[in-house]
Amino acid sequence: MLDAQRRPYFLWDGDCTVERFGELLEDADPQVRAYWIGKLMRQAKPDDVFHFVTRGAIESLWPLVERHLGQSRPFWTWILREWRELERANG
Repeated sequence: MLDAQRRPYFLWDGDCTVERFGELLEDADPQVRAYWIGKLMRQAKPDDVFHFVTRGAIESLWPLVERHLGQSRPFWTWILREWRELERANG
């Protein structure tokens, strides 16, 4: 998942280590967190997203995150809705 410089494969377009990426995901500014969560969701494999953030973190920032998802937005909208519906059905 990381290259020799400790950069995650999904941050191919910048010089950001996994350590720095973790700091950005914890930034005090929700706009910053939303941008980086959106980038993660847009560029990483879906299973890899959850190595870095929880579904709760995504959903808590969803109005800010979704604008950063690009073409992956329909997938993430669908899967989050499906998980909520399954939870409701299973009580």
